Amino acid sequence: MTGIADLHCDVLFKMLKAPGLAFDGPESAGLDVTLNRLKEGNVRLQVFAIYLPEDERMEPETVLREAELFWTKVLTAPGMRIVRSAGDLQAVREGACRGALLSLEGVDGLREQWWCLRLLHLLGLRLLGPTWNRANWACDGALEPRGGGLTGAGRRLVKECGEMGILIDVSHLSEKGFWDVADCSSRPFFASHSNARALRNHPRNLTDAQIQAIIQAGGIIGLTFVPWFLTERDSASIDDVLRHVEHVCSLGGERHLAFGSDFDGIDRYVQGLAHPGQYPALAEALLRRYPERTVRGMLGENAFRFLHKYLPQ
Repeated sequence: MTGIADLHCDVLFKMLKAPGLAFDGPESAGLDVTLNRLKEGNVRLQVFAIYLPEDERMEPETVLREAELFWTKVLTAPGMRIVRSAGDLQAVREGACRGALLSLEGVDGLREQWWCLRLLHLLGLRLLGPTWNRANWACDGALEPRGGGLTGAGRRLVKECGEMGILIDVSHLSEKGFWDVADCSSRPFFASHSNARALRNHPRNLTDAQIQAIIQAGGIIGLTFVPWFLTERDSASIDDVLRHVEHVCSLGGERHLAFGSDFDGIDRYVQGLAHPGQYPALAEALLRRYPERTVRGMLGENAFRFLHKYLPQ
């Protein structure tokens, strides 16, 4: 089976809050995503998000501290390679290394400091979600009651990202923010970790119209393993993940479907999917329903194809 691509995890935030944690080695206990588990699950590309919760100091310095952890704790692990370009991604696909891609989940900490965005780009930032669940200077999030869209500064942010080759992640945006991005982005956009609202009515999930807009734009949709985005029941199973897979496929999204686990960002798990080492269980379940070529696409090839096309050449 092809190597797996996972579009979202929160390892960097956990290591920020608990400096003793390590991505590789005996100190990795306490993390969902570790080097050994990526190997166990055949994950060849992992996206690492910079995320600051609302109780954290929202300053460029805090954002850069997580970027520093990406460089000193993740990229120093044996066999890990940063992915900043299509060439880097191709090297990951053809070689024995594992790719690490840096994303930003919410620009609150940038405080409209454009120098910080440019510095993060130099440090490898290639994916960016304008906000988390609430409102900030760029946009309203999915849980913001007023449901506003992009601000003027948010529109500039989308433009600046387009010029630098940073792809916009719409997973946490309000509905109006989503459609504003669709209207003003010069490049395809994507959702790193969201599910189908038609199956689970949660503000963080995508409506059918949003799913189809991403497909038409040439983007990808990373279905996530957050149990409360999958089902209203107290516990979720791999079958619940498959329901959302089937729904996206029914909308024409077979070649636009990927996965974004949200490991290390959740405290409850899908049964049998508690860390990346358990991805083979999902692969086996998919293979019982879909041809191998389709499953290869869902698990990695769709994401690799999208990123190879739209990362800087």
